[in-house]
Amino acid sequence: MARVLLTGGSGFVAAHVFNFLLKRGHSVVTTVRSASKADSIKKAYPQFGKDKLDFVFVKDIAAEGAFDEAVKSDPPFEAVIHTASPFTFAVTDIQKELLDPAVIGTTGILKSIQKYAPTVKRVILTSSFAAMNNGGRGPWPEHTYSEADWNPVTHEQALSDPGFGYSASKTFAEKAAWDFMEKEKPGFTLTAMNPPMIYGPVIQQIDNLDAVNTSNSRIRDAMLGRWIKEIPDTRLFIWIDVRDIALLHVLALESESEEIIGQRVFSTAGYYSNREIAEIVRKNYPEYEDKLPGKDVKGGDFPTGGLDGYFKVDNSRAKKLLGKEFITFEQSIVDLAKTLKALGA
Repeated sequence: MARVLLTGGSGFVAAHVFNFLLKRGHSVVTTVRSASKADSIKKAYPQFGKDKLDFVFVKDIAAEGAFDEAVKSDPPFEAVIHTASPFTFAVTDIQKELLDPAVIGTTGILKSIQKYAPTVKRVILTSSFAAMNNGGRGPWPEHTYSEADWNPVTHEQALSDPGFGYSASKTFAEKAAWDFMEKEKPGFTLTAMNPPMIYGPVIQQIDNLDAVNTSNSRIRDAMLGRWIKEIPDTRLFIWIDVRDIALLHVLALESESEEIIGQRVFSTAGYYSNREIAEIVRKNYPEYEDKLPGKDVKGGDFPTGGLDGYFKVDNSRAKKLLGKEFITFEQSIVDLAKTLKALGA
């Protein structure tokens, strides 16, 4: 079992990564920005002592040397999972709020590991399908996306719009990580996980529905009646459950396969649409019938021509690593809706 540093431990994906690391016997230190975040995680895992569960404070991942102290540990770390990166479109300064935290945070932790944590042998980076997606191609039905694809977004485009800014933040951060590996040839390996939209139950401590993460806010909005007149465009029709992507991070850390070490892993379970979300909530939570869009309400469908008019995906690497069936979209939404209902949706 490894001693692992997990960044951003109170985040949506990281909370599930944290859960799997502990369940599989690893010892975890996670970065948090405040004592209150650490306290809420401690309360969720009262059975674990400091030898298995500990915390280190990193207030600003874009600061110079932000992770220098965090990577130092006794006993020393053998692996790092870097999930900390902003996913939001509610920004006023794209460079400062999206690009810098993603890029500087990623290169910063790699530099800190190289300088101060020579025992680390494995680094797993949470990247995104956003770093692969060529949005300018649209549905691109003749194409099959795989780990070979890169988003061609430019810095100029990144600064023009928060959507471009987020995609660029993931693209530039992952490219910077691979550039670092090529130039520095450190004593650790890198694996990048590239999920698309991530749905599923919220297990990190949040106080209200406004604090729900960006991807899950779709289901929140449907349950609150915000789709009743029109279902929003789905935009990206591929997804994965948060528990599957979290488990993939941990399995990648444990893997000795050349298909995983030093590689990207395009992690998607398949296709979905916003209309499906509404129908799944209707089927499993009939008490929301009055808040959900009627079947004649427009929007949220697959592209014209269905999935024949949409790009294909090669998720064979992720399927092999996971070693089981992906969680179904219905199960993911049912489990998520349960947690949102408990928060007052």
